[in-house]
Amino acid sequence: MSDINAAADQLPPIKVLSKSQRRVLGVLIEKGITTPEYYPLTLKALTTGCNQKNNRAPLTESSEDDVTRAVDQLRELGLAAVVHTESGRTERYRHYARKRFPFNEAQLAIMTELWLRGRQSVGDLRTRASRMHDIPTLEQLRDELKALQAAGYVQANGPLDVRGVEVDHNFYKPDEGKTLAAGNWSHTSEVAEVVSTESGLYRKNTSIPLERFSNSPEASSALISESRAAMLERMLVAMQTANSELSGRLTVTEQALSQLTERFEALRRELGASV
Repeated sequence: MSDINAAADQLPPIKVLSKSQRRVLGVLIEKGITTPEYYPLTLKALTTGCNQKNNRAPLTESSEDDVTRAVDQLRELGLAAVVHTESGRTERYRHYARKRFPFNEAQLAIMTELWLRGRQSVGDLRTRASRMHDIPTLEQLRDELKALQAAGYVQANGPLDVRGVEVDHNFYKPDEGKTLAAGNWSHTSEVAEVVSTESGLYRKNTSIPLERFSNSPEASSALISESRAAMLERMLVAMQTANSELSGRLTVTEQALSQLTERFEALRRELGASV
């Protein structure tokens, strides 16, 4: 993992981006990695990428003028540039995020997904970011997120090591009100289960009688209820994990369909131009 605090450039650091700037920058990075054969992007392709229905939140209906304004703003920040093709007929656009931010490739993928979709769970983020750069484990993702969080690029509503925590980028303008509120994660701490034996009630994986923890029937009943709650919580987590995996597969399928559609449109334009 690269040193996230290393200076990427001598230009002033960028800590805030508008909605349109985030969307345009995210699309430029995403398409540059996933469909390099069509990168740099034409204005039409960039606008289509901003407004596509999959892997975007919220959905937008930006015009080419909207996208052009956002690109011009990103150019002023040193984040984008115009590329003139050999034919000179169509201007294309590329990003310079790698020059302006000290992100390694995994971190760049993470930030791109957060710019394109905003707040999401750690599990969903790993699935989506892995489209651009392989992040094999949640542990690796958490390591990258911790580095990004320490540098002020990412925010979370709880400890990153806790299941169910959601993360988001930290590039919002103050008036957007997108600071994540801290959640109550006390219920996610490990709860010792209670088991019943012929000799009485015991904490699971210990030989300590329940009476050592409390002599009251009410306390014993509370511990049993707590154990059942912990079991239900684990079942819920398992269901959420399965749902996250299915969501990830759907995202990959949608992305593949989007790429095929883009390639078909490009081929159609080429054939039409040659007629």
